[in-house]
Amino acid sequence: MADSITQEDQKFSLKEVLDTFTACLSDDKEVFLEHYVAGWRGLVRFMNSLGSVFTFISKDAVNKIEILVSLLNGEHGAHYVTIQSMVKYEVENELVDLTKRSSFPESGCRTLLRLHRALRWLELFLERLRTSTDDSKTSIMCSEAYNESLSQHHAWIIRKAAGMAFCALPGRPTFFEVMNVGTPEQVVAMLGEALPLISEVYLVTEDLYTKQNLLDLP
Repeated sequence: MADSITQEDQKFSLKEVLDTFTACLSDDKEVFLEHYVAGWRGLVRFMNSLGSVFTFISKDAVNKIEILVSLLNGEHGAHYVTIQSMVKYEVENELVDLTKRSSFPESGCRTLLRLHRALRWLELFLERLRTSTDDSKTSIMCSEAYNESLSQHHAWIIRKAAGMAFCALPGRPTFFEVMNVGTPEQVVAMLGEALPLISEVYLVTEDLYTKQNLLDLP
């Protein structure tokens, strides 16, 4: 089973993220929650390796990961093996409130939805990094990815703070350096392997949440 988070600040490895998202999907396209959590641990390390710029997202992600880990390791952990089994269990047992947050603020469905939204932002941003050039503005790439995804779920004050934070982002070479892969060409190649896997996990989850009317959980 997944264990508690104690190493979110350890060195980031893009290869680790590739490996965890490779392991995320079963042959019949179910998403293993333990590997999903492991993938997110890696993504948190990626954000933390760039300093405080992404703190407003990474701190919330750590909180959400800890909730999911507690569910995985809890009394009903057998129902949380995959995202599909989690949704089935919580919906059938009325552990999800579609109208207000206060009833089940730490349900697995609601918690994972927040990570799901942030995953789309990171996917879009990393794809822009992969296809950009060294003189491309990372602040613009990150803002565009944010505006296409996560911003619509944030209050105005958070969107404003995010926009200011993105202005402090380092250049593309710095991002590639913290991925600990090798040459820029090797980073681009590995992103080319990892991003389709992240995208597939995102799309499988999006489809599941759409069918269960869970995309707008308060």
